[in-house]
Amino acid sequence: MTQFLEVDNLTMRFGGLTAVDGLSFKVNHGEIHGLIGPNGAGKTTTFNMISGFYKPTEGQVRLRGEDISGLKMHEVARRGVVRTFQHSTLFAELSVLDNALVGTHMPFRPNIFAAIMGWDKEDRRGAEARALEALEFFGLLHLKDNLAGDLSHGHQRALGMAVAYASHPDVMLLDEPFTGMNPEETRQMMGLMRKLRDDGITILLVEHDMQAIMGLCDTITCMSFGKFLAEGGPEEIRNHPAVIEAYLGGARHVA
Repeated sequence: MTQFLEVDNLTMRFGGLTAVDGLSFKVNHGEIHGLIGPNGAGKTTTFNMISGFYKPTEGQVRLRGEDISGLKMHEVARRGVVRTFQHSTLFAELSVLDNALVGTHMPFRPNIFAAIMGWDKEDRRGAEARALEALEFFGLLHLKDNLAGDLSHGHQRALGMAVAYASHPDVMLLDEPFTGMNPEETRQMMGLMRKLRDDGITILLVEHDMQAIMGLCDTITCMSFGKFLAEGGPEEIRNHPAVIEAYLGGARHVA
């Protein structure tokens, strides 16, 4: 596989606090890569640096060899790296379809002059077709006219991913996608993530649901206190002494 997303010596300081400390790992193209660690390990801060929400104090994030660290979020997204958040960022008062259309603003960037002159009809049709495709992919097409705020929790999480998918991403950063889901919703979401991977999208996810992580990820990177701790496949991480110690203080295995 081609290593195309690289985190190299990434460091983030907030005053005297070092939230992420010299972190390095690589994500292969076309895999589901988990980023795990105890609370406060620095996982979300790492996501914020990769996605452009924070500018790293030190280090680099490289996509296909290009240094993207320090770029603004929309510039990172334009290069194909999009993220979802722990908490829903949907427009509750808009329809499901209108929310999905928001995600198309990268591949179909609006032009105000063209809109005034009525020259953007083809782009609008393309954007709507892409939004409908994203909703169908996530099993939400039958809900396209519903208000996003009226959806169940599981459907809202799926819609958040559909909005990201509508932007034609190369990499999706998923921040705790299984939070609040029941076992059936979790199972369905895992299936959708495998479908995304099969569609050629690389996934990097932060998640506390260890059963989901172990059953889903090709590679897992574990952090502790802002630093790299261990990396490997699910079975290797499950039985890694340092990971067991970090999570459970020496209990038998992680899962």
